[in-house]
Amino acid sequence: MAETVYRACTLCEASCGLAFDVEGNDIVGVRGDDEDVFSRGYVCAKGIAIADIHRDPDRLRQPMVRDASGELRTGSWEEALGTAVARLKQVQARHRRDAIAVYFGNPTVHNTGAAMLRSALLRTLGTKNSYSAASQDTSPRLAASWYLYGASFAIPVPDLDRTAYLLCVGANPYVSNGSFLTAPNVRERIRGIRSRGGKVVVVDPRRTETARGADEHVAIRPGGDASLLLAMVRHLVASGRVDRVRLRAVSSGWDDVERLLDPFTADRAGRSAGIAPETIERLAIEFVEAPSAVAYSRIGVCNNRHGTLASFATDLLNLVAGRLGEVGGAMFPSPAIDLVRIVRMVGGDGHARWRTRVRGLPETFGDLPAAALAEEIETPGPGQIRALVTFAGNPVLSVPNGPRLDAALAKLDFVLSIDLYVNETTRHADVILPPAWSLTEEHVSVITANFGVRNVARWSPPVVAAEPGERADWQILYELAERLGGGPNGIPWMDRLVHASRRLGFRWSPGGVLGPFLRVGPYGDRFLPWSRGLNRKRLRAAAHGIDLGAMEPGFSRRVFHRDGKIHLAASPIVEALRDLGADLAREVVNGELLLIGRRQVRTNNSWMHNVPALVSGRERCVLLVNPEDALRAGVRDGTDAILESRVHRGRVRVHVTDEMREGVVSLPHGWGHAASAPWQRTAGAHPGVSANDWTDDELVESVVGQSILNGVPVRLAPLPADELRHAS
Repeated sequence: MAETVYRACTLCEASCGLAFDVEGNDIVGVRGDDEDVFSRGYVCAKGIAIADIHRDPDRLRQPMVRDASGELRTGSWEEALGTAVARLKQVQARHRRDAIAVYFGNPTVHNTGAAMLRSALLRTLGTKNSYSAASQDTSPRLAASWYLYGASFAIPVPDLDRTAYLLCVGANPYVSNGSFLTAPNVRERIRGIRSRGGKVVVVDPRRTETARGADEHVAIRPGGDASLLLAMVRHLVASGRVDRVRLRAVSSGWDDVERLLDPFTADRAGRSAGIAPETIERLAIEFVEAPSAVAYSRIGVCNNRHGTLASFATDLLNLVAGRLGEVGGAMFPSPAIDLVRIVRMVGGDGHARWRTRVRGLPETFGDLPAAALAEEIETPGPGQIRALVTFAGNPVLSVPNGPRLDAALAKLDFVLSIDLYVNETTRHADVILPPAWSLTEEHVSVITANFGVRNVARWSPPVVAAEPGERADWQILYELAERLGGGPNGIPWMDRLVHASRRLGFRWSPGGVLGPFLRVGPYGDRFLPWSRGLNRKRLRAAAHGIDLGAMEPGFSRRVFHRDGKIHLAASPIVEALRDLGADLAREVVNGELLLIGRRQVRTNNSWMHNVPALVSGRERCVLLVNPEDALRAGVRDGTDAILESRVHRGRVRVHVTDEMREGVVSLPHGWGHAASAPWQRTAGAHPGVSANDWTDDELVESVVGQSILNGVPVRLAPLPADELRHAS
């Protein structure tokens, strides 16, 4: 008879509740949990397919070691771990600590144990060459929050359930399910705004799935978001809608910022952003006059040439319009386990504390821009990267100029990968350590709870037991850190305490560490036996989670600067404002097209294309082209064409559609699986092309040095006659 196990999904930020039907140690069914306090039965296609990863025959279940002939073969854990540690120590003995680089992929965010051990491994290695998927799509948002509030993860969340006006800029939550926005069934939440008589405006170069469900779609030119948002703020100032007295009371630097807004007239900003001046002015007045309103921006904004400034401008608009910290506006959750305070306690926060060796690009929240990874491997000299450790990441597909990085990885002395699959990156590994699938471990929703539209706590049990010999992600990282001379904290005195407690019968675990943080949190029992507050036992007993209430008004609790004020005029922001003000006249020239990315509802970056249910049906890795651009380029719908950028020339399948703004084309990210076909049969049968083959690793955002993935200059042309004959 099947047993039902309830657990939060760990595939995206929505964190929907799932119900697993389990017989023996097999998952026989997956559905949405109707009683989940947050998602109420909602689940997307990826959530239903989560068990398919667990039983995928191509998923690695034993370590892989490269033999003398250069082939990957199965090895024992002892051989694989021993080889990995010996080779890493050897590299550092010859070339010092920074000769090892580490890259952590997006799944780390949804794996609390791995996220905790990440810092331990980095501290044990002692390297500053840390890279991650976050340096591809979140660094601008983190840096903006660092300068504004004094904490990178102090990120306002749109109060979707109570707002009357949503300005959604460069985000497609209908497909992404939310980003820095934990909101299960976000589609219905946004529809609810309209059903309450409110308005939804989507700003995007493409008429996205979210834009189709909105009241208004504003087709902006890629990279124009900061200009638009700053022009809206300027118009509110010029029309007397800004309370300067209040602004000076809660923030510092307003007067400096106000002076820097002078160039951002609706006319000048409109030419830069490709939006009519009267539209900009109307949106500004609508925003300030609505009963409640919130501006929300995300990936499309972060990934363009003014990502940090645009993220800052989003919060600035919310602040000057009186929407920051207000019901229906941009609010701050109060999570049961406060990630912001934990990060501050361990000292892991900041920006530009060190820089890359070659180009001098700054770190953000401990990570260097992944755009620099290839050059740091290629360029000789002290500090050159000689070895790479990857965890749940596929940088060959996720960083710019993927072919260059692919070639650079082949030159490394050693590559260690902790991953479920042999993919485009891990095929270069000398050792692969495969973790058990996450459904075998308990999970605590820590990171996503800090971005929830409601305050919800959930402690998820394992769904199935790990097979003999399988190890969890955090156990692999823990053992690596120990064998390298560290421990689960990477801080010597703390690790000595852990080792001493082991002799007394205690075992370190992520849950054991998080339990005390839960008890001292805002809803915790404070270790008082008579308290009815939260502790690990009570939360585990709540199979469907615990609803802790709506977000509370105010923002002072999330401002960590010593003066208690929001800082508007940090020098990197001021410099970026000046530069953009002087650069508003930039136009697209010589028939140049701009390439942007896009999300797809049945994909999860690069790593779920080996699930048959998620790749079936029509071809989805296609280039979206406006009809006028297709006519000018001489390409037709359904045919292959040549797409060329500064760094790459390759074939793409064209889909002509009026959902694209003229002058803009779009490829989805995460595809390009031809190289992994021998190890991932389903993905190899649906390879597509990697959008990041065309992105330019020399083009980076001005404040954080992040890759510019949206707004890449490209040219489109028909297949040459010889290639056309070959294709036919």
